[in-house]
Amino acid sequence: MRKLNLAIAVLVGAAILSSCTLGKMVKLASDQDLQVNPNPLEVHGGQVPFDLSAVLPPKMLPTGKIFTINTIYQFGDQEIKVGSVEFKAADFPNSSSSTSRKTQSFSFDYQNGLNPGTLFVEGVASDPKSGKTKTTPRMEVAKGLIMTSSFAKSIAFASCADHDYNDKEELIPTKVAFFFEQGRSTLNARIDTDGKSNGEKTKNLSAFIAEKNVTRTVTITGTHSPEGTETINSDLSEDRASSIEAYYRKQMKKYDYMGKSDSIKFILKPVVQNWATLKSALITYAGINVESKGQVNNIINGTGTFEEKEKSLKSLSFYDKLLKEVYPGLRTAKTEILTVKPKKSNPEIAILAKQIGAGEISVDTLNAQELMFGATLTPVLAEKEAIYLASTKKSGSWAAHNNLGAVYIQMAMASEGSDMKKALESAVTQLEIANNKNSNEASIGANLAAANMLMAEYDKAFEFITSSEQASPSNEVAGKLKGMKGAIQLMNAEYDAAKASFNSASDSKAVSFDKGLASLLAGDYSDAVSILETIKDDDKVGADASYLLAVAGARQDDATMVKSSLKNAIQKNPNLKDKAANDLEFMKFGDAVAEAIK
Repeated sequence: MRKLNLAIAVLVGAAILSSCTLGKMVKLASDQDLQVNPNPLEVHGGQVPFDLSAVLPPKMLPTGKIFTINTIYQFGDQEIKVGSVEFKAADFPNSSSSTSRKTQSFSFDYQNGLNPGTLFVEGVASDPKSGKTKTTPRMEVAKGLIMTSSFAKSIAFASCADHDYNDKEELIPTKVAFFFEQGRSTLNARIDTDGKSNGEKTKNLSAFIAEKNVTRTVTITGTHSPEGTETINSDLSEDRASSIEAYYRKQMKKYDYMGKSDSIKFILKPVVQNWATLKSALITYAGINVESKGQVNNIINGTGTFEEKEKSLKSLSFYDKLLKEVYPGLRTAKTEILTVKPKKSNPEIAILAKQIGAGEISVDTLNAQELMFGATLTPVLAEKEAIYLASTKKSGSWAAHNNLGAVYIQMAMASEGSDMKKALESAVTQLEIANNKNSNEASIGANLAAANMLMAEYDKAFEFITSSEQASPSNEVAGKLKGMKGAIQLMNAEYDAAKASFNSASDSKAVSFDKGLASLLAGDYSDAVSILETIKDDDKVGADASYLLAVAGARQDDATMVKSSLKNAIQKNPNLKDKAANDLEFMKFGDAVAEAIK
């Protein structure tokens, strides 16, 4: 019995000793050094990340004991148990005489309602052998959340496919070659060197001139065959070109061009002592063999004057064949007439396209390209919608469906609530049709990305952005993809990646805003200020840009900047007054904030 009582006494004594030890640990916990970074906590990419650094005083970790620091985030009547830092005496053999240090990273999901809130810690001293524990009172280590990252704007761009219509002036070339007798520049109607007589050609040219096509230039290149003196050849080439110009002008006068003839530029190009036409003619000429052609080329490419080479050619045994069968084709006045391609004017196309969209006239009044182009000539989205709808029925092309989807995206961006939802549903329907017709078109993927951006389906949007970037997008579409990609990276707290994307993005005020925010959150304050200054007076993003400039001022300890920027922000958007008054970014600048919001 005495042995049993002794054993019980030993156990009770050990328990008392353990409890006393745990109590000392809890008491010493009041001297621990706890640091939270950042403090206040900040939201980044939908998370609230922070580091907890703990330094325990000497003698706080007796042999065999454990001290655990639990982190708890309380908001309203709810709390989130975030994580723990555990100190085991075995891991700190010198804890009896020195401090014990440990740093650990934590993160918890952000959700609406978490702000305001407070991060607490509580310490738990424990003895694994006895199973006993003692808990410290909860201690506040960080209060509230900084929500600056929530300023990120969701960026969406609509991308229209090319309408394949050229509304610029286009010139149509009409070519005709007149041939002449040897040594003459007078036009002989009976000559038919190329199988068609000069008489027939002048008749056709006369009919062409009679149509009074809008003409820009008439270029006449006069040439000669390689025989005769230099003076004769020079005169022949120029006279042959002049002969055609004289005929052309006579016909214009006949058909009453009035002042129009003065606007037509005649360009005469007499070609003298040039062997290029003979070389070209020999290539297709079948009257002599390859060896004979080589003899001709050797003379042409050899030394001597033009007339000396002419004489050498005359000495060839087959010269008569050249004179009769090749040279006649070199005595020409080649005429090229550049006339303006007839087109409807842009105002005419705009009116007709609207009428087609409204169902007032036949869809066949314009061709497919003109109709698609007509949609670009009106700024009214409802009119664009009607025209592109008509285009989908007329051609059924992927481009028509894509552009209709792009219009619905623009409508969604200009609306909200049920109207926005309806527009996005219509956009996706048209874009899916377009994608079925052409699955490798970057502009379709870019529009699907934009639609998902507006629906806050950022993961899907990113998938479409990635696939579209691999589909050889145009520079314009690539820039839009970079803008949307940067916005997603910003929202995911990938600030350096976002800045890189924005550097290649299409220009817009929203892109500039997000780029400035990315620099601010990355700690590049000078870059952030430089960017945000350019948009602080914008009607749409200026108020928020000014607010971020105030944040940049606070992070650089510049009270003057905080005050002036907040004043500008609140002047543009009075709703920012309450936000500024409670924003922990400005917790050190009470006087500056008070001055700004009064």
